[in-house]
This record gives sequence, structure tokens and C-alpha cells, in this order.
Amino acid sequence: MSQYYLTDDGLEAFVSSLMERRDVWAPVVKGSRFIFDKLVEVGELRLDYDTTILPPKKMFFPPKQDILEFDGGQAKTPPAPEKKVLLGAHPYDLRAISMTDKLFEMNYADCNYLGNREATTIIGMNVQNPYEHSFFSSIAQDMALSGHDAMLTRVAGGYVLELITEKGMKLTDGINLAAATPEQIEEAAAEFEKSEKSAPFELPRNASDIQEKVRGSFDSEIWKELSEDCLSCGSCNIVCPTCYCFDVQDEWGLGAANGKRYRRWDACLTSEFSRVSVQGGSENFREDKHERYRHRVMRKTAYLNEKLGAPACVGCGRCAGACTPGIADPVKTIKRIMES
Repeated sequence: MSQYYLTDDGLEAFVSSLMERRDVWAPVVKGSRFIFDKLVEVGELRLDYDTTILPPKKMFFPPKQDILEFDGGQAKTPPAPEKKVLLGAHPYDLRAISMTDKLFEMNYADCNYLGNREATTIIGMNVQNPYEHSFFSSIAQDMALSGHDAMLTRVAGGYVLELITEKGMKLTDGINLAAATPEQIEEAAAEFEKSEKSAPFELPRNASDIQEKVRGSFDSEIWKELSEDCLSCGSCNIVCPTCYCFDVQDEWGLGAANGKRYRRWDACLTSEFSRVSVQGGSENFREDKHERYRHRVMRKTAYLNEKLGAPACVGCGRCAGACTPGIADPVKTIKRIMES
């Protein structure tokens, strides 16, 4: 493990050198918000962002992903992903990536996700400006950060760059960087700890208490109250960094001799998600919106805790910001359930 100090100009030179060797995806401005996108110019980089519209999981699990193409009796899979760098992922998104790593490795390992994951070197970044809906300081903090290859921390006059893995070490090949002083390392540690406690909102209880109370409320009428204004649009699912459901589709050419198979993100809040075919028609096993709303909250706070070692929520607050009627905020929802 090595730690270096980069001035603001030094960071620009470092990122420029990365861009010469591979694609670098990082936070950039999109209207009044931010997105992770491929850097075209180093001046686009905005490490002071609050959060991005979509989480960085799109790097490994794209909203739409081709699985194979077929023509007659021949089928071929997409080419192997090219190496790239994900720069600037906040700690809550790093925890979410670790969770989706586990989920896509379980049972039958998902080679499409894992191929993209292996091809990507991740440089984390401490939160400088917490998102207005975030509550990451009070959830998943017991889950150690892992899966990233390097970490940038903002300090006075520049950044401390910590290289963690072998992939991270290779980022500095051919680049001369100044070693961080003990004082700069100590400052970086203090700044990182401070940023981890900077979320504006906080959950009312710990994860185990929430899990017990939420599961115990399965048959409660409270779900109808909480979901009364739900539009079943699925926006909360789409922006969530730990949602991983997808739908597989086949697209056929003329004569049905060729085509392709692809998958796309799916959303359990939509009415179509739980509709299945049965003889003579279809059946929806979560026909009422309060059942779908309940399922989402159960998944995030109770169902996956044992598998992931933490709730399937990292406190990014994207769902609260994306919800038009304003009912997807986990802090408000859990507080209401805990009080019921």
C-alpha cells in the first residue's frame, strides 16, 4: 500500500496520463446534476459532486446489455470488455458495488457483470458535498470498504492518493508522484472520517432493530398508507445502486433466422414486474401497489441482510430525489414504520 500527495495541478496531470492509456469514467456535469461519463477533457472532472443521477453500477451492469447475437445455427457473444478506470466513486457507492459483486457471484456466477467488473480499476473519492437526501452515515457503516483499487481524499491544497491493490499500483506506472508526508496521511484519514459522518439525515435505529420491525409489519395496514401516492413508475429502482433485477428479451430479424438476446434493468415497483403467464392468461402475484412498495422496503431492509452482511441500502438518497410524489425516502418510511 502506497500513499502519494497530488496538488490540484498534479491531479490534472495524473488523470490526463490515465486518459492516454485507457477510458476514464468520472463524475461530470449533466444539466443541474452530475453523471458518470467517459472523460473527453480532464477539465470536465467534478470531484466535488454531491451524487450522480445513476449509480456507477451501470459500468458493470449497463441499463441495456447485449448477451449474444445469433444467425442461423451460429451464435456469438460480445467481445471482451476493454480495460477502463472508474474515478471518483463515493464510499457509499463502493459499498454498493461490493454488494452487487456478491449478488452476481452467488450460485451461477454472472460472466457479463464479472467481465466488466474485472476490466475496471476503481478509484474511490471521499464525499466533499453530501447529497441533500443522503443518510449514508447511519447505514452499512459496519461494512468495511472493499473492492476498490485506490482512494483519493481531499486535503488542504490537493489530494492524498492511496494505492491499495495490484491494479491500483499499476495506475502510476511511468509516473513520478511525491510521497505523502505523515502529516498529509493523518489529515487524509481525519478528512475521510469526517466525510463519512457528513450525511444530512439519519436512520432512527440500527439495522437489526429495523430489520426486526419491518419484517414484523408484513401484514400491517401501514403499507397502504405509505404507498397511497405511489405511481408505480420504478424510478426508485432505476436509480438504486443495489437493485439488480433484469429482464431478458430476444429481438428477431426478418424470417426469424437471426437476431440478438439482451437484458435490461427491471423494476419491482412496476405492475408488469410481477405479472406471469398462466394457462389461458396471466396472473399478477403483487397486483396491488402497496404489495410492491412493501416488497421494495423488505428487500432493502430485511431480506438480503444475511447474504450481504448489511442492509441492501447504502444511504445514497437517490431514490428520495427521484421519486415524484416524494414517498420513496427510506428515512421517512422507516421512521414511520418504527413509530407504528
